[in-house]
Parts: sequence; C-alpha cells; structure tokens
Amino acid sequence: MPFEFIKTKIPEVILIKPKVFGDERGFFMETYKKEDFENAGIKGEFVQDNHSKSSYGVLRGLHFQKEPYAQAKIVRCIRGVIYDVAVDLRRDSPTFGKWVGVVLSEFNKHELYIPRGFAHGFCVLSDTAEVVYKVDNKYAPECECGVIWNDEDIGIEWPVDKPNLSDKDKQWHTLKELDEMDELF
Repeated sequence: MPFEFIKTKIPEVILIKPKVFGDERGFFMETYKKEDFENAGIKGEFVQDNHSKSSYGVLRGLHFQKEPYAQAKIVRCIRGVIYDVAVDLRRDSPTFGKWVGVVLSEFNKHELYIPRGFAHGFCVLSDTAEVVYKVDNKYAPECECGVIWNDEDIGIEWPVDKPNLSDKDKQWHTLKELDEMDELF
C-alpha cells in the first residue's frame, strides 16, 4: 500500500504518510488514491483543490464552513514547513473543543485529513510555504466562519508567538461564543 494512515489523538483526524520512491533524480509518490483512502475510513468525493502561499509567521485560521457547505480537507505542504491544526467543533463529540497539531512539510511529505465538523488553521515555520488541499464541498462565502486563533478555552500551542494575521482572522469569535450563537455542528 502506498500510504500509512495514522489516527491522531482525535481518531477522525488522520495523519497520512505516503510512500515516497526517491533516488538521485528526485522522487515519485501518490498523494491520493480513492480506494486506499476509503479503506482507511476517508470517504467522500473531493470536488475542489486549493493552493496558498504564505511567508514566515503567517497564521491562517481557524476556518470552517457551516452546513450545508461544510468541508472535509486533505492538507499537505508542498514547499516549506507549516504547523497544521484541526479543532473539533462537533458538540456531541467526546473531543469537542480539543485540537490536534502536526508538522507538514516538503521534507516529510505528510498529509492531514480533517473531516467535516472541524476548524482548520496553520502557521508557517519556514521563510515561505505553499499549501495545497482537497475539499469535498465547494467554497460558499455565505457559510464561511471561524474560531479566533488564540481562544484560551481551546489552548492551541502555536509555535509562533506573534503571528501575522488577516484582518478577518483577528476578528473571529471564541468557541464559546459560536456555541451560544448556534454556529457549530
């Protein structure tokens, strides 16, 4: 099998380690194979690919889309290094409000599967980073939402003290506020 699938401390969030075939000429690897991913419990039809480029210290997140346009994601970093985070927003989940963070890089070539019902964010640890990810639902701006990156109740241990944030990412609500506004899953 060209992939190793590893459940994280939140079992629905899965670290994916592709098998890399490399020599002095470079490398080859499969990044997605529907049958293998479905056998590992990653089901869904991925309908859109996204690509972003950011500089050191940029933090993007914590983003999610509300129903009916919630999205699952398969995230990988193709240039540089990022710290990638998923936060469980499913009210009935035993891991509600908990988070998982992993390093994704051009060097380790790992991927992270983040199911629907989670917020996603990352911060850049290298001079620049390029991130690509597949989503299983289209982008719908009217359903876009987010959780503030430094929510004390979540307690994410970001490896950057003073991140570079967009104006929008500076203004998201806390998890508690979103829950009170009935904006969660």
